Amino acid sequence: MGGYDIGKLTTISVKSALPGKHEDGLGLRLFKRADGGGTWDFRYSLHGRRREMGLGGISSVSPKLARELAAEHRATVALGIDPIKNRERERRAALSSRNLLREIAEDAFESRKADLKHDGKAGRWFSPLALHILPRLGERAGRDILSRMAQIDIVPSVRFSCSSE
Repeated sequence: MGGYDIGKLTTISVKSALPGKHEDGLGLRLFKRADGGGTWDFRYSLHGRRREMGLGGISSVSPKLARELAAEHRATVALGIDPIKNRERERRAALSSRNLLREIAEDAFESRKADLKHDGKAGRWFSPLALHILPRLGERAGRDILSRMAQIDIVPSVRFSCSSE
């Protein structure tokens, strides 16, 4: 099998490996540094382009886990999907689903409750948000709303400065 052997590197051989590149097989490679640290990389070709994808450091990723990650990414490549772009897409999706405006508003209300009359039970602080804002924007990420607000805030000043020249 030659170049297709996998599992050449063990936990012990990773720890005792000299600095440099060490192949585990099927595109999995260890880069060992002189300071004793190192990283796992997965090498693949897609659409005629060679790519390298970091899988993590040897302190947090065992040889077994590195092989499992490489196998997952090989399957992704077999489907014609770039695993680097796929991972970035997944990270963006995870970030955008966090800190929804509804969650931010509820957290803000809970933190201000003690300062409000009757612990905010009259509803004058939160009810306008609940009635008018959250039904339309509550499931959007706060980050997206802030970036859009910044664009809206910048546009009039840009128009003004351009028209005054």
